[in-house]
Amino acid sequence: MSQALQGIRVIDFTHDQAGPSCTQMLAWLGADVIKIERPPHGDRARRLWNADNPNLDSFFFLLLNSNKRSTVVNLRTEEGKEIARRLIKNADIVAENLGPGVMERLGLGYEAVKALNPRVIYASVKGFGSYGPYSGFKCFEPVAQATSGAMSVTGEAGGPPLVNGANIGDSGTGMHLTIAILAALVQRHSTGRGQLVEVAMQEAVLNLTRVKYTQTLANGTPLARSGNRSTTGGWSDLIRCAGNGSNDYVYITIPPDNPEMFEAMTDVMGRRDLRTDERFATPPARARNGAALTAEIERWTGMREKREVMKAFAGRGIVCGAVLDTVEVLADPHLRERETIFDLDHPTRGRFSVIGCPVRLSDSPVAAKRAPLKGEHTEDVLRGLAGYTPEEIRQLREKQVI
Repeated sequence: MSQALQGIRVIDFTHDQAGPSCTQMLAWLGADVIKIERPPHGDRARRLWNADNPNLDSFFFLLLNSNKRSTVVNLRTEEGKEIARRLIKNADIVAENLGPGVMERLGLGYEAVKALNPRVIYASVKGFGSYGPYSGFKCFEPVAQATSGAMSVTGEAGGPPLVNGANIGDSGTGMHLTIAILAALVQRHSTGRGQLVEVAMQEAVLNLTRVKYTQTLANGTPLARSGNRSTTGGWSDLIRCAGNGSNDYVYITIPPDNPEMFEAMTDVMGRRDLRTDERFATPPARARNGAALTAEIERWTGMREKREVMKAFAGRGIVCGAVLDTVEVLADPHLRERETIFDLDHPTRGRFSVIGCPVRLSDSPVAAKRAPLKGEHTEDVLRGLAGYTPEEIRQLREKQVI
């Protein structure tokens, strides 16, 4: 069975996370993604967070680069630039998330690439975009969260702002770039032309944060941090369950317009008396007396394991979820049954758990492949796509271009 993006070729100059998360999604969906890495070490992500074995590719890299092909090319040489140009001439997409001005200095900026291949879609991630007062500034994940408002609304009431644990600045930006690329591919069907698509990390996180601006638009004041408590007039909180672990909790939310959930929760706990308690009888009352309601619920949950609590409440239609730590998630039976998490063999890392594609297409199943070794496909790519002869490839190796 063919895949949705079969026949689409991507020349991938991205590194770290924001760009690779985008090109990985394209690769999962069937695109031929050719990763251009620099000598001697390749993508710097190969060496990030690999203290467990500094001689091997990090799991950080392996989780972001499955289904791709790797070539190593020294773009600081004229021969390396020529390799890139040859590959770009036959590409559908060029993706990059290098620092401001780097691609232009390499002679591979949008205008140069457009001249080589007018049909190419040039996809670019920048921290703050290609113009504006911040455009020359570099940006990492926490900076995107800080400058988008996301950090200001994350944390406990009265406490300092906190970085969100999910990588909404990096992978969130990558998913926005994927959407832009797919839209540009569709438009190319009618125009025959490629175009520049750009996503700024600050703006991607702002988009993910936008509903938090409702209060500011209504009354002109900044939204205060509220921790795990609801800001919508309902009740929600993190509920302690049995055990002394740092993640032995269930998160529960009762929206103000779903009173039947509160009634179901009191049934599950055998505490119908809470319905008539004036502190909890209405949504506004529950919101005002949230701490007291949490204490009453924890009398029941504190004697039960978090998965048991989740099953009991969720089985009655109550919106809740056990707080699963990273070890528990990798072993989660639901994710294992859906093959979102599965085991894969790697030539140097052996067998380990992989987090797969979250997107499912009925006519385009994802065939998972391991991340490539550094330069694993250099010769195949140069011979098959760039037209180099074996002798030319030998000479490029001698000159340390590849």
